[in-house]
Amino acid sequence: MSSDELSGRTPDHDVDILIVGAGPSGLYAAYYAGFRAMSVAVVDSLSEPGGQLAALYPEKVIYDVGGIPAILGRELAADLFKQAQTYNPTMLLGHSAQDLHRLDDGSFLVTTDTGLLIHAKAIIVTAGIGIFTPRRLPVGQEYEGHGLRYFVPNPGELSGRRVLVVGGGDSAVDYALMLEKVAASVTLIHRRNEFRAHEASVAQLRESSVTIMTPYQVSAVYGDAHVEAVDVTDHDTKNTVRLEVDEIVAALGFVAELGPLANWGMELRHRHIAVDTTMATSVPRIYAAGDITDYPGKVKLISVGLGEAAIAVNNAAVAIDPSKKLFPGHSSDPDKHPS
Repeated sequence: MSSDELSGRTPDHDVDILIVGAGPSGLYAAYYAGFRAMSVAVVDSLSEPGGQLAALYPEKVIYDVGGIPAILGRELAADLFKQAQTYNPTMLLGHSAQDLHRLDDGSFLVTTDTGLLIHAKAIIVTAGIGIFTPRRLPVGQEYEGHGLRYFVPNPGELSGRRVLVVGGGDSAVDYALMLEKVAASVTLIHRRNEFRAHEASVAQLRESSVTIMTPYQVSAVYGDAHVEAVDVTDHDTKNTVRLEVDEIVAALGFVAELGPLANWGMELRHRHIAVDTTMATSVPRIYAAGDITDYPGKVKLISVGLGEAAIAVNNAAVAIDPSKKLFPGHSSDPDKHPS
């Protein structure tokens, strides 16, 4: 659809700022934009807010957010979502931003994969690592949704089950330790003897009740309507062992890509969006924050992403309305808070 055709269509949503990505940085940006009295829409392809934090690491303990000694990923995601709701942003979950059209006044029309049309005066991209797709288990894919899964957002669903976790990275080790608390048994297999996960997590794993099998990989999956057993084969000796399991959690990492964002005209560096000190991209009125950004000295921490979100929002506010102040004052001021 051409820009002329789009400009003649009434937008489904008309806002000051469109935030692409409902992860930690996006949720905080939604709060902060509301604090600056701007209308906001948040679009995310996932059906739940929280991004990677909620989808990949719901039970992982987060230690690097200022003022919070320790918090589970799902709890932090829930708190950020609650904070974002302070100023009632429009949450468009389950929608992926697709095509971008710039209008003569500098604003944008963005269409989603579901056909929604959003008009925004500025955009903040907080898409994390972009669209992430799990690396699929080479065998047994016919059991996906029937005992084979790639994410565990709710560990209680595997309560009392015999679980096989496949992988050697942080997600695999975190899932194994998380499920040890609820599952009847947990076995972790990895095709190498060495793990890629954090050393402290691996040490905790070795002290746990999780059965560790290396260097093994899944060679076959069995069952009728649901997973019932697997064959695992030693990578070195080629010996095969059959394990009776109810659930397979394949934590083999994921493939990340920018998807349609790569076609928005922004300068990219190694699948990340280049920004300056104002979090501005190379496209006027498009800003970015969080893990998706790249600049000299970039550090990928949740706490850093939250700060970037505030910088992006404040600079977007001035770009939209030059009469606004870059620094609006502190949120602790009584007249700045919602009643």
